[in-house]
Amino acid sequence: MITFLRGTLVESLPTQVTVEVQGVGYEVLIPLSSHAKLPAPGQPVHLLTHLAIREDAHVLYGFMSGAERDLFRLLINTVSGIGPRLALNILSGMSVTAFRGAVASGDAKALAQISGVGRKTAERIVVDLKDKIGGAAAWEASSAARSMTPEEQKLNDAALALMALGYKPVEAQEALRAARPSLGPEATVEDWVRATLKHHR
Repeated sequence: MITFLRGTLVESLPTQVTVEVQGVGYEVLIPLSSHAKLPAPGQPVHLLTHLAIREDAHVLYGFMSGAERDLFRLLINTVSGIGPRLALNILSGMSVTAFRGAVASGDAKALAQISGVGRKTAERIVVDLKDKIGGAAAWEASSAARSMTPEEQKLNDAALALMALGYKPVEAQEALRAARPSLGPEATVEDWVRATLKHHR
């Protein structure tokens, strides 16, 4: 399995790049979301990759962030009827945060607006992924929609970390409130999470 490429970006098109690694040129298919983050041709590049092996070809898919690759893999491995090409379309048509928020809130209509998806596929995505994406995604999407102070951002990140550990959104908020008296203004996200877990042992 090829898990990443680190080399020189030779050519960059909206849906495809060529990366040279020690004299070998790799053709990699990418979503538009990754294309927007690429350096200029001739510059060093680090692409996370997923290798799809078919009877007639070995195809490399590339991503500029782990979140994009994780969502790509979740789509092709979990939702029936979604292959790599359609998964790339989905990543090109909606940010990872917006996608997770749409699934968590059951917004199949928003998903159906993505090129190639349609109503039935959008509904299948919601059904197949809702339990896997969960409440943290809705929280993440709603927090991304509003501007936050550094302190609010810190608390938001701590809440997301707690939800990743199994807390429900309301429980995470209550736990952070309980931990507040023991923490000063310099407390980091890690400090908040540690203090919260200590209060809730």
